[in-house]
This record gives sequence, C-alpha cells and structure tokens, in this order.
Amino acid sequence: MPFTPSGFFCDRLIRERERRDGEGSLSKPLRFSGQDFTALKQECLTKKCLFEDDTFPASVESLGYKELGHKSNKVKNIVWKRPKEICENPQFIVGGASRTDICQGDLGDCWLLAAIACLTLNEKLLYRVVPQEQSFSEGYGGIFHFQFWRYGDWVDVVIDDRIPTFNSQLVFTKSAERNEFWSALLEKAYAKLHGSYEALKGGNTTEAMEDFTGGVTEFYEMKEAPKELYKIMKKALERGSMMGCSIDSLVPARFETRTVTGLVKGHAYSVTAVEECKQSQHKEPKVRLVRLRNPWGQVEWNGPWSDNSKEWVSLSKGEKDKLQHQSAEDGEFWMAFEDFKKNYTKIEICNLTPDALEDDKIHKWTVSVNEGRWVRGCSAGGCRNYPDTFWTNPQYRLRLLEEDDDPEDNEVACSFVIALMQKNRRKERKMGANLFTIGFAIYEVPKEMHGNKQHMQKDFFLFNSSKARCKSYINLREVTQRFRLSPGEYVIIPSTYEPHQEGEFILRVFSEKRNTSEEIENRIEADHPVPAPANAGEESEEDQQFRSLFQQIAGDEMEITANELKNVLNSIVSKHKDLNTEGFSLECCRSMISLMDVSSMDGTGRLNLQEFRHLWNKIKQWQGIFQHYNSDQASSINSYEMRNAVNDAGFRLNNQLYDIITMRYANEGMNIDFDSFISCLVRLEAMFRAFQAFDQNGDGTIRLSVLEWLQLTMYA
Repeated sequence: MPFTPSGFFCDRLIRERERRDGEGSLSKPLRFSGQDFTALKQECLTKKCLFEDDTFPASVESLGYKELGHKSNKVKNIVWKRPKEICENPQFIVGGASRTDICQGDLGDCWLLAAIACLTLNEKLLYRVVPQEQSFSEGYGGIFHFQFWRYGDWVDVVIDDRIPTFNSQLVFTKSAERNEFWSALLEKAYAKLHGSYEALKGGNTTEAMEDFTGGVTEFYEMKEAPKELYKIMKKALERGSMMGCSIDSLVPARFETRTVTGLVKGHAYSVTAVEECKQSQHKEPKVRLVRLRNPWGQVEWNGPWSDNSKEWVSLSKGEKDKLQHQSAEDGEFWMAFEDFKKNYTKIEICNLTPDALEDDKIHKWTVSVNEGRWVRGCSAGGCRNYPDTFWTNPQYRLRLLEEDDDPEDNEVACSFVIALMQKNRRKERKMGANLFTIGFAIYEVPKEMHGNKQHMQKDFFLFNSSKARCKSYINLREVTQRFRLSPGEYVIIPSTYEPHQEGEFILRVFSEKRNTSEEIENRIEADHPVPAPANAGEESEEDQQFRSLFQQIAGDEMEITANELKNVLNSIVSKHKDLNTEGFSLECCRSMISLMDVSSMDGTGRLNLQEFRHLWNKIKQWQGIFQHYNSDQASSINSYEMRNAVNDAGFRLNNQLYDIITMRYANEGMNIDFDSFISCLVRLEAMFRAFQAFDQNGDGTIRLSVLEWLQLTMYA
C-alpha cells in the first residue's frame, strides 16, 4: 500500500482527494452526515413510509442546549409536526419565493432571515440553495434537501419535514402564507448544519449570504469609504455580486424608523444598479447615480433623482431608457451617488466566487482557497505583538502576477481581497466556544527570496515591517479587506490575536487577475551526517570513561540491551549538571537501538561498541542543539523553538509534522524536556532511514505490505 502520513491529518488528506474527484463542487456537493437524498427518498417511496432523520431527530437535542435545552421551560409544550398535520394542502412554494415568505418566529436569527430575503431577489442563486421540484404532493416522502457553501465546499443537507410547533403554529420561521413551508424547512436545514436551532441565535447577515453563495463580503463605513468606492460598486455589480446597504439607527428600536426623505433607518436595502449618465444643458455634464430597492416593495426616497423629481428633465430619452426609469411605487428608486454616501452609513458587498454563477458575460473573480489550523504550542503564534511566536503561524505565499486593467493615477498595482474565516465556532458554541479575535498581516518577500518556499523565520519579522494588514483584529467569523499592491511576491500571516488559541480556518484570496496563493510548506527531507570515527589514541577522557563503562556492562559479548544502554547513558548524562534531566527512559533507549538496527541492518536488538560510539556522537550533537535553545536552563525547550531545533538537527519538515511533534512530545506547559527531545530526533532519523531503505526508486513514494508496515511501525 502507498506510504502516507497517518493519524491526526488523515481526514484532511481524504478531503483533498475528494476535491480532486470533484467532490464539494456545486455539481457534486458533499453529502452532509453521509446522507444521499435521492437514495433515501427512493427508499421511502418504495417502503411507502415517511422519512425520519435520526441525525437531526425531532427532539430537544435538535432544539438547543441552553435556552432551548432540556432544562428550559420554553421547550416543554413544543410538538414536532409535519406540514400535512399543520394545515390542509401544504405547499413548498406558493406563487414564487419572495421576501414575504420569511417571517421571524421565536428565535433570534433575523440575520439569517434577512439573508434569505436578499436571496429571493436572485432566482438563479435561490434555486441553488433551494433545489426545485420538491413538493408535498407528487413523490412526497417526508424528505427535503438544501445546499449550502461550507468552508470551501458545497454540501447537500437532508432533513425530514417535522417542524417545531406550539398550538399547531410554527415556533420559528414561517411564511405569510400559512400553507407555504420552504422558508421554515430551509431554516431547519441550516440549523442542522450548525447542530441545533439555538446555534443560530445571533449573527451577521453577511455570514448567511456567504453560506448561500460561496462569496466573500466587504464592509465599508461611508465615513471611511475609499475614494474609489463608486468604481468598486460598479465592478461588483458587473461581476454579479450581491450588495446591500443600511442606515444605522442611533436609538435601538423594535421597528424601523422612517425619515422625512423616505428612507428607513435600521433597515436593509439592496443596491441594484450603478450608472454614470450624460446631462444635457447642465453645468455638470455627467452624473453618477445609484439604484436601490426597498425589500418592502414600497416606501421610496423622495429627494433628488427620485421617481418624479425635476432632475430627470436633464436626461435624454436614450439615457432614461438605459436606466429603465419609471414612476411606480415599487420600492425601487434612483439617487445621486453623493446623496447615497451622505444618507447611508454602511455598505456590504458579497462578491461571488467563480463557481457561484455560470453566466460567461459576467466578469468573475478568481479565488485561491487555503485550509489551515492554529495548533497550541506549535502554530498558534498570536499577532505581531508576540514576536517570539508570531513567525510560527501558518504562512501563505501570495504571487501577484498581473496588474489591473485600469490603474489609478498611472500606478501599476494589483487589486485583491483577503478573507480569513474561522471554522466551526458556531457549531461548537454549545461546548463553550466563542469566536476568536482574528486578523492578518502581509509582508513583502525580498526579490532574492522569490520562488523560495521555505517558512520565513523569526528574524525576518523582527527586521521587516508589514507591507499591509487588516484594519483591526476582530471577533467576527470572517475578517476581509481589499488591497492594492505592486506585482511581486508576498507572505500572508493569518493569526489569532492571542497566542495558544487552537482552531481551524480558511484563507481565501480573491482577485480580478491571475494571482495565486498557497501555503508555504517546507520540502520534507533530512541530512544524515555520519560522525567521523575517533582514531585510537585520540579518545577524550569522556570517551575513555564510557568505553570502560561499556565493557563493564557488556561483558564478554561486547553488546548491550536497551536496559543496559539506559544504565550507560544515564551514568554519563548524570555528570552533565547543566542538562538537569532525570535521564533517559527505557522506551527512549529501545528507540535508540531500533535506530542503530535500521542503520546497521543487523537486526540484533543490541548495540556493539561501534554502534554505541556512533549513537553517542549523535546524542552529543543533539545535546548541543538542546542546550542552545535551553537558554533559561529550565531543563526544557519551548515547543515553538522545536521547529528551529529540529531544523538544526538536519530535518526539514512541514507544518503538519511540526504539529504532530508538538502533540506527541510536548507536555501540558508546551515544553519539551531533554528525554523527549532525544526521543523525537531518534524517531525522526529512524523513520527517515527506514523510508529511504524502501524507496528504491528515489521518487518519494513507497509501497508496503501489511507485514512490512507493522514490522516498521511496531519496532521503530
């Protein structure tokens, strides 16, 4: 069988293989909880029974864990019912999906419902999330499915149609039409994706917008809007991006507050067009306009460029036709871009990834998606305020290859957006997980280091300032920001604000041109310096002492066992007071003999004098490395410094292996003592030597039988 790293990261390898097979795409979404909608539905129809989902049962566990948990009075009178038990003639969708189909119930998930309402404005996107041809009549089996984007993959979520009710009324989301259920079932599928209904309490609308589209959201406060905002908005709409805006209400209110200009505070609007028009016989020959839509379908702006304002006289019939201008109380209106900036306080742009739309006429973004994790004691280095550990964070090389088509101020630069998203924190909320405070920094790579994929070391960050960085570290699911940098190579460092915080993330880089990002992964390799044999007569006093001791213990056979090796080494090491160690364990000594057996291929399970000398020279070399990083004489080295120590010992590893070393050899305080340090290096060298012995073709891949695999792993 092929030799691959085992253990903690097997699931990641499986996911990577699945992606290569097309799994996780829109056309071939992953099956959430391993459930196949088509097969399950057919089974129900064949057996003439209604589907019951045991992975998200009609029970308290699916409702929640605290306010909706077992001890809550709120859940005592909740009854799960199917739509046919709630009303006559239930329908999946009545007269097309619209914003009136979403009415909030007794759950604080208005952020989700606002996103669903926005989704109804784009049928193509809507029916990606809500597959059509689902009904309560033809082919009904009590089973439905929905599709969401989840951390880089599209997933298909299967549910049954049992919904929480109280007095035969839906407890959570409902439609204005009592017999319409698509929005309630969509909410249930989204709750299943996150573990429970209660997990949906509190959030940001953009979080759900991204889960419906696979897009990435940029936030702009109007008072801090970039000078190129108009161009950003126009390009976003040309790419098919979803865009919303709002006016903050200074006084929190239960209902939206209408202003004298017809705009509503604390309310979400959609931006549907951005245009520049020529004005005839006007001191300003061109005017920039923005078209907005109030989801209510009524209540419009009554200022300049509103439906019946005098400004329209300055436009020719051709310009009016281009803008599709009409006077109707339909919730849609135009306003000048400057008035837009003055009246609205925030704008959100959800840029779609290349797989979200298939219309070739739309200019799409290219996107690089990188999965990563912060591991406590190894790659959870915290922000730049922690220089001793910051450099250990995962690093991603960004190559900006093509500049923008329309440079500003003749500046040659590349536009791109970085989005750092932490994973699974909502789902793990019931276990006490909260969102980390996250952010990132971008450093320019010197030209002499271009193409070098090695992990940037501590000194680089001590003597180089960042080229760009996110505006602030913040406890949101995702931090995004747009940048313009000159073509070249850069390194992106995503991190939590505090070190030692463990979690998973994805880092996405969106750009309009051919630019790439990838995790910096050191090439896995090892040096095997063979210590020069000591000539007779040149032995040091220490060499003479252990030769004498070796002869005493080994006896006439001149070979020692693991237990005898332990006695020899600990007798010698005890004289090194600077190591402050309790000595080598029997297990460590067994590994040492295994290493020398692999080296000499004699397979005796014992060491002769020559093998012992070879081993001792290695231990002395590794002892020097340990003492170098044991600067405070605390008898251990910090797990973050283990990267450098392993490198000094001649091993180049990648982030996954450094993570495994930390989990395997570090103690609770994230420190590695001398015995564990030597054990790690012994194991590394033994496994490298064994691999090379099997890798006869030198191509970095080996095949082992079960017997060979067990012999290798059990003895190493």
